[in-house]
Order: sequence, then C-alpha cells, then structure tokens
Amino acid sequence: MPDISPAEQRRRLAELARVFLRLGLTGFGGPAATIAMMEDEAVGRRRWLTRDHFLDLVGITNLIPGANAAEMSLHLGHVRAGLPGLLVSGACFILPAATLSALFAWAYVRYGALPQIESFLYGIKPVVLGIIFAALFRLGRPALKSAPLLAVALGVVALSYAGLNEVLALFTGGLLGMLALRRGLAAGGPSRGVSALSLLALGPLNACPSLVRAMQARAQQLAPASTLAHASTLAPASTLAPALWRLVLFLLKVGAVLYGSGYVLAAFLEGGLVRDYGWLTQRQLLDAIAVGQVTPGPLLSTAAFIGYILFGARGAALSTAAIFAPSFVFVLSTTRLVPILRRSAWAAAFLDAVNASSLALMVIVTVRLGHAALIDWPAALIAAAGALAVFRAKINSTWLVLAGGLAGWLIGLLA
Repeated sequence: MPDISPAEQRRRLAELARVFLRLGLTGFGGPAATIAMMEDEAVGRRRWLTRDHFLDLVGITNLIPGANAAEMSLHLGHVRAGLPGLLVSGACFILPAATLSALFAWAYVRYGALPQIESFLYGIKPVVLGIIFAALFRLGRPALKSAPLLAVALGVVALSYAGLNEVLALFTGGLLGMLALRRGLAAGGPSRGVSALSLLALGPLNACPSLVRAMQARAQQLAPASTLAHASTLAPASTLAPALWRLVLFLLKVGAVLYGSGYVLAAFLEGGLVRDYGWLTQRQLLDAIAVGQVTPGPLLSTAAFIGYILFGARGAALSTAAIFAPSFVFVLSTTRLVPILRRSAWAAAFLDAVNASSLALMVIVTVRLGHAALIDWPAALIAAAGALAVFRAKINSTWLVLAGGLAGWLIGLLA
C-alpha cells in the first residue's frame, strides 16, 4: 500500500469501520453470501481493488483454515489501510455477530428460550440468493477466462457432487488445474490442458465417494436442529477459571485447523465440549450451532454463545477472541503472498485454478441455498425482486437484506 497522509488514513479507517459494521450486521446466508456483499462494496462501489485481485484473495482465503468471510474482511482492510485497516475491519465485522450470539445466550440462560426470528430469515434467504448470483456473474468472467479454467470449475462441481469434501475438492482442482494449464501451454494450446485435466480428474472422482460419504454421514448426525429448543444450561462459576482457559485453548486450536462447513465445526465442538470435557449436552451444542446460523456474520461466532452459557460475559469475550485469533495470524502471514505467487508461472497457474475452484464451490452453495430458500411462491417472488434490484437498480446489498427481512416479517403477520 502506498504511503498516505495521517488524515487520509483516519478517513479510510472510519470508512472501513462503517462498511464492515454494516456487513457484520446484515451478512446473513453464510460465507458465500457475505463475500458476495463484500465484492459489491469493495470492488463494485468503492473500487478499493480490481476484480482479479479480489478473486486472488478469495482463492488464498479458501486455502487457509478459519472463517472465510472474516478472513476476507481482514484482507480487504489490509488492502485499504494496512495493518490498522486489517484490525479495524476484522473487529467491526466480527463484533456484531459475537455480540448478537452473546445476547441470544443471555436470553437462553435467563428464559430457557430464544426469540423467534424465522419470519425475518424467510425473507432474507431469497434476497441472499440474488446477491450471490450477481457476484457469481461478475466474478465468472475473470475466474473462467480460459477453457482449462472452465474445465477446472466443472470438475470441482462434479467432485463435490460425487461426495468429495469441499476442501479436498478445492486443492484437487488447484493442483490438477495447475498441471493442465502448464501442460496446455507447453503443448502449444489449451486443448491438451483440458484433456489432461479430464484424465487426471477421473481417478479422484471414482475413488473418493465411499470414504467421504461415510465422513459426511457422521457430520450429518451433528447437523443443527431446525428449531431452537429449550435446554437446561450450565451456570457460570468463578471457581472454574482453569476450565475457562482450557476452553480458550481448545477454541484456539479449532480456529487454527478448521476447514469446511458448519457441520465440520459441529464435529470439532462435539468431540471436545461434549465427549471429552462433558461441558455441554448434545442439545446445547445443537442450539449453539443453530444460533450461529441464524445470526449474521461468521458461523464461528457460535463460540460467543458457548462461552457465555459456560462462563458468562468473560467467557463469551475470551472464546470469541480465541477462535478468531488464528485467522488474524494466517491473514497477516499471507497478505504479501499473492504478488509472490503471481510472479511464478506455476504458482500463478495454481492460483488461477484455485480461483476457478472457489467459484465452483460458490455455485454449489447457491444451488443448495436455493433448495432451502425457495420453498413457496412468495419466496420465489422475493428472490426475483432481489435479483432484479441487484442487476437493474444497483441497490446496495445491505438495503436488500433489510428489505427482504421486512418482507418476510410482513408475510409472517399475514399468514
């Protein structure tokens, strides 16, 4: 980042705080939706970076553990205002989700129940589909800029639907795509690269499904419940300070090694907090994961809910800091990686293939969200209106999310 005056630095930090506080409060729909909203703000509206640079950051983020959306907020903050920007954007994006999760935990402990917000989510989910679709349309051209990269994306879609874990699919697409791109260039044209990619993809496609299906069956057993049930809670106790630090160390480890979806997070938490430590019941864990899903921002804000019901406000704060701290370290370690990768022909080919693979994973998420969101004709109308507003009226995605929530609430009143 070029040198800027102190006044300009303050202006940029204030701008980052406003943007990421708003995104943290309205970023429903998981990382695909939130990253799409970030693309709209950082690339489409504010021109902080090019679409190609944004895609490279998405690719790098998918290669490291942690919450992808939170890590993208850190990367964008660093691009805009260096290390202070990274800290400001990350804090402003994470704090709203963590605060809301802690408030849900307070209600859970005090009343044994949680507020009902299904009507708002009913309207928000279809709007999110339109936002993601617009981002896919904008990112598709730079990501799929050659026939081999299109073949990479289609191969990753096939691998994912065959049962391969999304992280393995991402790395497979990156490695095979790199080989295909370099081989195609060495052979004097793209067609040989596409052929090589097709042949190399057959082995993983046929070999992986049985093992991965067994892993996914285990993860599905831990899938969050569709409703937030009553549960007995564990009262905070000041005598449990050593246990609090064990929780902090456990969540620090989770944040440092976590790849994949919320089901993977559930598996980590179930193994440690339910089976090893016995601090939570299965029901409490499922409610904690559900809270992470119905609040905006990164799913890892589940840690604030868990920390609060175990150790109160101090537990919520320390748990949030612990699970997100590795993401700050990883992003700081990779901020200068993209230019280095782009200077190497092999590494640049790998990054291009990872970008195409990341776009393919976003397509898969969009399809799955469509099955969950478009459950009746009012939801379909909301989705169509949201998509039209994105493409034609150029309305800010934050206002679209709020409008979708209001429409869902009104529909709930009339139902």
